Amino acid sequence: MRKYRILILIALFGMSTGILAQQSFYDFQVKTLEGETFDFSSLKGKKVLVVNTASKCGLTGQYEALQALYEEYGGDNFTIIGFPANNFMSQEPGNHQEIREFCTENYGVTFPMMEKISVKGDDIHPVYLWLTQKSENGAMDSDVSWNFQKYLIDEEGNLIKMYSPRTKPDDEGIVSWIELK
Repeated sequence: MRKYRILILIALFGMSTGILAQQSFYDFQVKTLEGETFDFSSLKGKKVLVVNTASKCGLTGQYEALQALYEEYGGDNFTIIGFPANNFMSQEPGNHQEIREFCTENYGVTFPMMEKISVKGDDIHPVYLWLTQKSENGAMDSDVSWNFQKYLIDEEGNLIKMYSPRTKPDDEGIVSWIELK
């Protein structure tokens, strides 16, 4: 009984002082466009580029550069995770099947694509809450300003950098980060 009280006191103290560990990038599980569970813990040891996507946006052509980046660097050390989102001018209206067909038929996308989520607002998905809140990720605050905003996660699951939607996937800063050993 005494051990139980001590554990409760330690937990309460940790909560009140913020000592308890933040949620890690690797703690998330999401669904793919096909409805399968995707466990972020499978990404340990890889660099990850997380990007919110849309099929009816002026930046939709970035799918081509994302796929090229994935074909050149994807594998054991790097991956791309795409999150379709309909937050900006309803530019991702499709259902999961329509999004998959669009990405495959128009851009040959083979990198992992997750289910459509919200990347901002009251219904923000927990992954994007983590990406955009320093209190969650320990690195930086950011707002998702448009489709195709990019977040870089290192091999230990740390948020390293955010790139604006207009930054192309093959930008020198992104490529040199991927190539950095």
